[in-house]
Amino acid sequence: MATFISVPLKKSSDLDLVKPLSKYVTSTYPAGEEQGEYIRAVEELNKLRRNALGRPLDKHESSLESLLRYYDQLCAVEPKFPFCENQLCLTFTWKDAFDKGSLFGGSVKLALASLGYEKTCVLFNAAALASQIAAEQNLDNDEGLKNAAKYYQLASGAFAHIKDTVLSALNREPTMDISPETVGTLSIIMLAQAQEVFFLKATTDRMKDAIIAKLSNQAADFYGDAFKQCQYKDNLPKYFYFQEVLPVLAAKHCIMQANAELHQSVLAKHKKHFGEEIARLQHAAELVKTVASRYDEYVSVKDLTEKINRSLTAARKDNDFIYHDRVPELKDLEPIGKATLVKAAAITPPLSQKFADLFEKMVPMAVQQSMSVYSQRKSETVNRLVGTMREATNLCNGVLASLNLPAALEDLSGDSVPPSISEKARSVVQQGGLQSIEQLIKDLPELLTRNREILDEALKMLDDEEATDSELRAKFNQRWNRTASVDLYKPLRSEGANFRNILDKAVQADQVVKDRYNAHCDMIALLCKPESELNAALPSANPAKTLQGSEVVGVLRSQLARLDQVKREREAMESDIKGVTFDMSATFLMALAKDGAISEEQLSVGQLDKLYNEHNQRVQASLRQQEELLGQIQTSHQEFSSLKQSNTEANQREEVLKKLASAHDSYMEISSNLREGTKFYNDLTEILLKFQNKCCDIVFARKTERDELLKELQQSIAREPSAPNFNVPSYQSQPPAPAGGPTPAPRTIFTAPAATPPAAAAANPPAVAPPSAAQGPPYPAYQGYPQYFQMPMGYNPYAYGQYNVPYMPYQAAPGQAGYPAAPPATQGYPGYPQQPSQQQNYYPQQ
Repeated sequence: MATFISVPLKKSSDLDLVKPLSKYVTSTYPAGEEQGEYIRAVEELNKLRRNALGRPLDKHESSLESLLRYYDQLCAVEPKFPFCENQLCLTFTWKDAFDKGSLFGGSVKLALASLGYEKTCVLFNAAALASQIAAEQNLDNDEGLKNAAKYYQLASGAFAHIKDTVLSALNREPTMDISPETVGTLSIIMLAQAQEVFFLKATTDRMKDAIIAKLSNQAADFYGDAFKQCQYKDNLPKYFYFQEVLPVLAAKHCIMQANAELHQSVLAKHKKHFGEEIARLQHAAELVKTVASRYDEYVSVKDLTEKINRSLTAARKDNDFIYHDRVPELKDLEPIGKATLVKAAAITPPLSQKFADLFEKMVPMAVQQSMSVYSQRKSETVNRLVGTMREATNLCNGVLASLNLPAALEDLSGDSVPPSISEKARSVVQQGGLQSIEQLIKDLPELLTRNREILDEALKMLDDEEATDSELRAKFNQRWNRTASVDLYKPLRSEGANFRNILDKAVQADQVVKDRYNAHCDMIALLCKPESELNAALPSANPAKTLQGSEVVGVLRSQLARLDQVKREREAMESDIKGVTFDMSATFLMALAKDGAISEEQLSVGQLDKLYNEHNQRVQASLRQQEELLGQIQTSHQEFSSLKQSNTEANQREEVLKKLASAHDSYMEISSNLREGTKFYNDLTEILLKFQNKCCDIVFARKTERDELLKELQQSIAREPSAPNFNVPSYQSQPPAPAGGPTPAPRTIFTAPAATPPAAAAANPPAVAPPSAAQGPPYPAYQGYPQYFQMPMGYNPYAYGQYNVPYMPYQAAPGQAGYPAAPPATQGYPGYPQQPSQQQNYYPQQ
């Protein structure tokens, strides 16, 4: 009787995880010990996949452990890598577990760039292998019974988990083996078998008959539910696998119900309800008789039948001679109770006993994304504070240059180069002078052109693949059922448009710098000359000899010294602001573990306020101090200017000194801007190369997916019939039964019996079932050609001549024309194509 159902495994195509995952690691994490550890973890993950899917698996717990370890690693790695079609694109290909394919087309398979699809298929294999291991257990000892129940419940839970998650994991129609209907049916079958194992354990332990009856009745209920699921799902019976399973489910339903009736009859006997005992034993006998007559090739019930018949014979004998108790009808018996001792195992990773997260130190993608946004917010805060101070310093320098300070205080003699101008000239020469700026300006177009070429090439790859996809979609219409490239590339298109916008703004900024350089080029060239030539270029004048000991000069020099102190403090403040560090990953990890999500904006803004609040206050205080000092300097300068002796030479000299001071400040700013621009273009080149690699990877993955889909479409077209279906004449498909011969019972469970017209019922009365026929599930499907049924034993289509049964010609009803007679042997039926004669060659002659 112990016939248990197991599930075949799915087969996966080979896939190298090392190259794409290692490429992502090297592009995301800096070189060092951490990167090397992640690459080694990627190699170990690839080994786990080969060990779990790249070889035939034995029906042993170690093989199941390898599958569960790989599944646990997939669950652990899923939130840490961006597995999707437009980022880290890995195409997983799996074949249908039940579809054996055709001679030319091969079996049905599905390729998806989805880690959820890989997880679903691996979990399916774990459930299938668990069912196979359970079916191999020795049920004659407690250890085997315990293991079988455990593995069946694990298989049931895994199938149920797939049923609940497969549609959301795939976002498209799955293959039939992992569809919700199929795995839901398999989950019920596994649960029924686990309940049966508990029934066997209770029987072995000789537990009370009341308990055994309830366990058996619940198992019968589970098998009945599974049978209905298989029978009424239109897409399941087409599988040969389910055609084999259906008779077993029907037989198990009857057997479990018969066992329940058998043990319940013992209870009735103990209660001295002898009529009930006989009724239940009769029902049990009918059930096992049904199994023996219909499903004997699948399940043997010889021992159970003998046991029931012995009990029934003894009960009838005792009742006939002693008790004379009335045997009630089956419908009048109280229903047998049910006891469920099994449940589908919860699928909560980790499922493996030896699980160790290979990527334990790698933070999840949600945390990585939050860290990226936090870093951007931090950079914006730093740039805002530093930019505010630099703008204030530039404003200060501009005001001082317009007032010709401090050169006006140093040029009281009027016949030498002021020390501040000499210092500015030396600073310009030390930084390369005009040649340095001209070289930087010359390099910018080359850097810009290189970046534009990288971006254009990346977008061209997307354009070419998208055009190919559109052509194939227009050609195959609904059959081209993968994600459209125009939709898939939207994030990449947006990213590319953003890069192009950045380049356009950079070109505008470059032009502003060039215009500013052209405006100050002459004065910068003058600063680069030797001091003697610089002094000769300055107009000679003696405007303020009388002011050398003046009080206003001392006040101005004191105020300028304080202003220089403010600017030096800003340099230290800028260094402090840039040096602020804080690791937000721990905060984000705690939030993710606590709430299951990260409120990045709230956490980041709050932390940045704490970190930079003090620095912000210092910056504002520096701005206020500068504003106050500039006001004082302007007032003192007005007094200083009123005391100076003004003439044409003095005004010309002061104007040249102002331009020289302004040229120095412009040189420093232009040089800084050009160096920042060069660094920007070089950094952007690395970013654009990563973008280009991302586009290249996804285009390659799409090409691979396209080739697979084209191959599947070719196989699908090869499997399609070359001509439409047509109706075969009834006399060819179902020959009439011989007169007086037995009528075979239909052997299919998929079609309901049609209503019989009254006239036909009168002419051919239906066969009456014998009184002992059991009311069990219907006959199983005959494993042969559809709509053809087995002939009963002893049937001989040539039996008419043996028994000399005369041929009865057709008698036409009054008023009805008879059927036309057969034409002569040399003349065919009109309207039908003539067959070639025997002398005619069927095959064409060479």
